[in-house]
Amino acid sequence: MNIKNKSLAIAMTLAMSPLASQAMGTISFGENQSVSVGFGAISSFSSTEDAANDGGRSNDFALNIARIYFAGQLNEHISGMFNVENSGGIDEAVAGEVSSSRTFEVLDAVGIFKVSDNVDIYAGRFLSPSSRANMAGPFFASGGGYWQNLASRYGFNGGIIGRDEGIAVVATTADERLAYSFGAFEGGNIFRLTGLANESTTNSMQDDDLMYAGRLQYSFWDTEPGYYGTGNYLGAKDIFTIGVAARTKGDGAASTTAVGDYNQWSADLLIEKKLAAGAVSVEAAYYDYDTDDVFLSEQGDAYSAGLGFIFSEKVGWGQFMPFVRYQSFDNDLDIETERTDLGVNYIIDGYNAQITTEYRMSETDGAEDQDQFLVTMQLQF
Repeated sequence: MNIKNKSLAIAMTLAMSPLASQAMGTISFGENQSVSVGFGAISSFSSTEDAANDGGRSNDFALNIARIYFAGQLNEHISGMFNVENSGGIDEAVAGEVSSSRTFEVLDAVGIFKVSDNVDIYAGRFLSPSSRANMAGPFFASGGGYWQNLASRYGFNGGIIGRDEGIAVVATTADERLAYSFGAFEGGNIFRLTGLANESTTNSMQDDDLMYAGRLQYSFWDTEPGYYGTGNYLGAKDIFTIGVAARTKGDGAASTTAVGDYNQWSADLLIEKKLAAGAVSVEAAYYDYDTDDVFLSEQGDAYSAGLGFIFSEKVGWGQFMPFVRYQSFDNDLDIETERTDLGVNYIIDGYNAQITTEYRMSETDGAEDQDQFLVTMQLQF
């Protein structure tokens, strides 16, 4: 089964992955020299409780994400990628208000230097080492886009949609069972979409330290070669992988009145097993966020867990994959936010074409409970 998207296939040595996309358009102009292009989009219909102007249900169609992928290979040692996204107006947050602009923004602009078969160096703007959810992103989660936006907070709020300018070593060893990455980054957009702070924050006490980030994971069953990962293999592999990640930035949490260090670490687990009727998948993660008491609303513990089953037998064009997911974030203001998702994916062509129907139930301390019905379509070419 082919489940890798343009973002991975496009980067060639980026993912070092045996699962390459067949829908990518590639032009070769010499030995180990090529240029590739592709695009992807996620759109949705949502009906949300108490979200209309009159207090009733809202009903909205939306273009959630539109991406254009470019990649090139110069020779056997040097490749790179350039990806842009129209994030549907959630790409800026200033003074606590989300901008309504819908302009394309550079996601990835990275050079990839192949030091050996198992070691690459990334330089430019790209995903810093982090949790599985952030490395998989919205197109490779278990359905319906980037679902862990409560728990995996840096992937949703931080960087340029999780990206940072910097440099990192990306490598595997032990027959590709042990994967590790470590790098130094600018880290100037840690709270980008929270409205708490951004690059324009000025505080005379704040140092200009780099942000350091790393990830280590070990695969007990089938291996997971590649850097930009996936949240689910949709029945293509037997997976038992444990990962840990961390990032730190001195004076990374700064308001106009206080400065503190930013630290985050996480641990995640993915188990997938092929069975007679299909494949079962279990995912779980824990996150710890520390802002040195500068932003208590973004300091605390988070959890996520998911269970899915993809049926082997096709019905019509594709396969059904029911799932249930839970996530929570308990901040140091003693406000807990929880969300439970119940849904079904219709997998037509791996991560290239799928439709997700889901029901979301959200609870926040001190606020009214809210439910939401969504239908999401994902396409990549």
